[in-house]
Amino acid sequence: MLRCCGDEDIATQGCRRAALSRALAARTDVVVDLGELTFADSSLMLDLAIVARRLRMAGRRLHLRNAQPQVWRVIEVVGVHRLPGVVLDPHSPVPA
Repeated sequence: MLRCCGDEDIATQGCRRAALSRALAARTDVVVDLGELTFADSSLMLDLAIVARRLRMAGRRLHLRNAQPQVWRVIEVVGVHRLPGVVLDPHSPVPA
């Protein structure tokens, strides 16, 4: 499981790359807990989209959980929730 917390933006992109690479090496679906993430920009969403694509190519999925409303808006604007292979936790908000 990956856990994002605090702020994730272009300045923190290098820090999260190692964790994302390790997640891709796992043989299971990848779960990303966004519950403690207070800010995210499109750079995080792009990274998650790339991970989702690579997982899908390997027959696995990316699960997004516990996104706060402000983070959910970024997910929705970028469209990560509509990508094949992305699964939303039942407790996450669903787009209207």
